[in-house]
Amino acid sequence: MSNTTYSPAAVDAEHTVDRNDRLVIGASSVGAVFEWYDFYLYGSLASYITTHFFSGVNETTGYIFALLAFAAGFAVRPFGALVFGRLGDLWGRKNTFLVTMLLMGLSTFAVGLLPSYAQIGVAAPAILILMRLVQGLALGGEYGGAATYVAEHAPHGKRGFYTSWIQTTATLGLFLSLAVILATRLGMGEDTFKEWGWRIPFLVSILLLMVSMWIRLKLQESPAFQRMKEEGRGTTQPLKESFARWGNLKIVVLALVGLTAGQAVIWYTGQFYALFFLEKMLKVDGALTNTLVAVALLIGTPFFVLFGWLSDRIGRKRIILAGCLLAALTYFPLFKALTWAANPDLARAAASSPVTVIADPADCSVQFDPVGKTVFNRSCDIAKSYLAKAGVTYQNQAAPAGAVAQVKVGDKVIASFPGQTLPKAEFNARKTAWEKNMGAILAAAGYPAKADPAKVNKLGVVAILTLLVIYVTMVYGPIAAMLVELFPTRIRYTSMSLPYHIGNGWFGGFLPTTAFAMVAATGDIYYGLWYPVVVAAITFVIGALFIRETKDVDIHD
Repeated sequence: MSNTTYSPAAVDAEHTVDRNDRLVIGASSVGAVFEWYDFYLYGSLASYITTHFFSGVNETTGYIFALLAFAAGFAVRPFGALVFGRLGDLWGRKNTFLVTMLLMGLSTFAVGLLPSYAQIGVAAPAILILMRLVQGLALGGEYGGAATYVAEHAPHGKRGFYTSWIQTTATLGLFLSLAVILATRLGMGEDTFKEWGWRIPFLVSILLLMVSMWIRLKLQESPAFQRMKEEGRGTTQPLKESFARWGNLKIVVLALVGLTAGQAVIWYTGQFYALFFLEKMLKVDGALTNTLVAVALLIGTPFFVLFGWLSDRIGRKRIILAGCLLAALTYFPLFKALTWAANPDLARAAASSPVTVIADPADCSVQFDPVGKTVFNRSCDIAKSYLAKAGVTYQNQAAPAGAVAQVKVGDKVIASFPGQTLPKAEFNARKTAWEKNMGAILAAAGYPAKADPAKVNKLGVVAILTLLVIYVTMVYGPIAAMLVELFPTRIRYTSMSLPYHIGNGWFGGFLPTTAFAMVAATGDIYYGLWYPVVVAAITFVIGALFIRETKDVDIHD
């Protein structure tokens, strides 16, 4: 690492942040809030996206597709980091800001106007995914620029505190998206919102785009970048310097596996997967889910600044790794406690009348149909597809080859039926009758179709969600300062953006899709948690062994 340890003698040579600079830093944060608002609208409305754009496939596949389209934006973020990171190191931080914001805002607005699958067929999801890719490319250039810009304005000894305000923008953007969605739902009613009202939050983003562009146009270039250009220390090949030289590439790799991978899975588990878990698996009403998550975010967000400030005093590394360790150790008990708090009827039913699918493994398919043509008509598939749709967790037990699948609910056993040889009309009629009978048996065993709002322990749910958000603030609050401090000014934008966006775009962005697919494959609503637990544990070990503290380095080189 080419950065040098900070020396008191260098204080006078460093830029001192005055009142105007603080206003500039605040303005950059406001712009980032808008970009995150745009990006998270899609994730918050995944269930509605499934209905309107993926209605040509079965429900489980449609939801996985919707999450994959959400993840598509994350998949291209590292490429956005390369493109816009290079521009940021060559062209400047401010100009890159403007381009990324314009792309993000226009693609979000377009989603609100996009015709549904029923109107234009497969072109609808195709265009939707294209818009997600544009959003992902733009966001890939946003974060590195914002973090670099703020850090290069901040005085030594306060970089963690100043950049922590940038860290709040993702949560504030999510909070804003939830607030707008909630206000729209309450204002027009659930039926109207489901039909077309879900488009409004996307459409009003055009107003936020105009305000944010106006704010960004007032920004000045960062002092560190200006000084580097004046002194002729810039680079003409930021990609080559960042990734073709082992000394810097090694730091990029360590930053990924020892910092951002764990930070990312904790971020998306604590804020997005918790949202999916409550609404999709625990069957909590969507409006109530949004409210509870929004309250937790409101309570937890100040901790971003607290841990950023604390990292200036005790170091970035120990706070980030402590968050990884706590998450890895406590996710399973916390999400089980969340089940008891949010849907106690479901928790009691699962404890007193556990469900087991007894089937020949060869009779069972993965409940995912990429082309929408597969008919899940084998006895095991019929049973599992219904349980997945009903949000019922179950265990798997192997049966002899050729046996017809059975579902055991407590001490009752219900046989499924083989539908492969039945005519379509007869199969559909028999399936409907079987599902009705299965639903009655589950209801008699205490399994609720939906979480009873009156029985939701709202205080308990908010407390658990807030703790999950605090884990997020531990790993995310100090990360911007630490990534900035790892790399020299001339290639900082490029070098720090790639590990951040691989971590958050791939490890984090694919978490909801991967976790939900793991749950669908196993029938265990908690099984998807193994993904963030394992990644967080690996980051803790790698970070503890190979990442060194950076809070005292001089970033003005």
